[in-house]
Amino acid sequence: MRRLLALRTGGKLTAGHVRVAADALGVSERTVWRWLSAAEQDETATSYPGARSRVDARFTITSEVRGLLALWKGNVRAVHRELVLRAARQSQPADVPSLTTLHRAIRRDLTPGERAGLAGGERAARKHDVFLARPRGWRNHVWETDHMQAPVLVDVDGTARRPWITWFTDCATNAITGVAVTPVHPSRESVLAALRSAVLREAPYGPFGGLPEKVRVDRGKDFLSRTVTAAFDLLDVTMEDLPAYTPHLKGTVEGLNRAVESMFLAALPGYARQPRPGKRPARPKDEALLDFEDFTARLLAWTLWWNTEHQPAPLRGQTPLEAWQDDPTPLRDVAAADLWTFTLEDVGTRTLTTRGIRFRKRDYVGAWMTGQAGIQVRVRFMPHHDHRIEVYHAATGRYLGPADLADQATEEQISAVRKTRAARARRLKKDLQASQRERYAAATQAEPLRRLGALTGAQADAELAAADHTDVARLALPDVIPPAAPPAGWRTPPSLAALTTPGRPAPLPSGRDSAPATPDDPGRPAASSTPDKDGDAP
Repeated sequence: MRRLLALRTGGKLTAGHVRVAADALGVSERTVWRWLSAAEQDETATSYPGARSRVDARFTITSEVRGLLALWKGNVRAVHRELVLRAARQSQPADVPSLTTLHRAIRRDLTPGERAGLAGGERAARKHDVFLARPRGWRNHVWETDHMQAPVLVDVDGTARRPWITWFTDCATNAITGVAVTPVHPSRESVLAALRSAVLREAPYGPFGGLPEKVRVDRGKDFLSRTVTAAFDLLDVTMEDLPAYTPHLKGTVEGLNRAVESMFLAALPGYARQPRPGKRPARPKDEALLDFEDFTARLLAWTLWWNTEHQPAPLRGQTPLEAWQDDPTPLRDVAAADLWTFTLEDVGTRTLTTRGIRFRKRDYVGAWMTGQAGIQVRVRFMPHHDHRIEVYHAATGRYLGPADLADQATEEQISAVRKTRAARARRLKKDLQASQRERYAAATQAEPLRRLGALTGAQADAELAAADHTDVARLALPDVIPPAAPPAGWRTPPSLAALTTPGRPAPLPSGRDSAPATPDDPGRPAASSTPDKDGDAP
């Protein structure tokens, strides 16, 4: 290396010398040229070619580079281009590393999680984290619950919809203890229905069930609703509310959500994520979809297979049923009637009248109400099931019986009302879209924004006049009949006194003492110093 450096200094170094040295050292010619360049700057590099003699000269990732990586979503070439532009704008241009050096520094100084986080955010960085596994515990020690929208289109009253699944799973045995299916977006009613099927151990829900010690939920408003939290409190079950966007903290039910799609839902007709031929992944028009009842039956059958035949990896060759039966932990059961009562929404007390029970401006009646008019009752009902309420005695809590909606509409009437509402909603949506549609001129150069859509003066006046006749606030005439002047003893701001009708003041409200006599009305009695009914003097 010293001979090569001397030849280069004297200007006698040729490509043949470099080729011979590269063959002798077993490296590329480019590497030899790089060693020679390093030896010219540092004499120690002559004795140890290829070794880093000056650690402080190595390029490292700075906070500026980190910020640029986050700005450009991990695009290293864009970061390098930005560094070159910034160095060119400086009065004293700084040394910019090459693209290869920048790549090497990023791989060396940043962990895979940091590189993924700068490119894709926290969720991408979390894939490179290491998570501890919780101890398995015992049956009914901890349950986890969650909603999942099935990626399968189901025929719901002639409309293709993706149903929602709500289930509870036992963390110790991986058993699905309860499940409920909702055609549309779930609510607290879905949670309560799944909870009842999870707790009951009698047919057709058993043998899994009983009351758990703790239930892990995310920050869904359905799980944290007043009705659901009250039901858990009455059942003496602790609810653990996990932080937002932390699916790894309830990995059992999240793993179930992934497993049900790959093991069951992907094979059903109407699977929404099925790869399809052609450029547009549209669903074929002649594709036959499952109806809601058939989909629910198949899901329950798969749930039974999961609990009795499937062997999850954490159970080491056991099925959830075998793991459940091998666990000697005693179970806490609750009667079906009590469970039904605890999972109903309490709306307070009502008076039973001759017309029944008044609830939400409607009357509910039952055959058991004969001779009971006048008593105080407590009303409970299943959320969104407004066709029936459950009635209990207000003093003793004894169950009296159900009450059905009086003068309930027929199915034909309800169907007609729903069709009318749907048509009105579509018409309103179309009108709103038309009113909010804005068109602007296309620009090929930097110029101000140009709005399109011309109106004549007559069209503008007609539309504004129509708006004036429909705006109730603009039609109001508050000054047609000014309010009467307040009593003379009241302190009225001058701004409000100017809006009142001049003349004799309005009489004082009943139950108040009269105001003191004034020069304009000498016959008026003075105010009494006796305190009023609230204990304060006027």
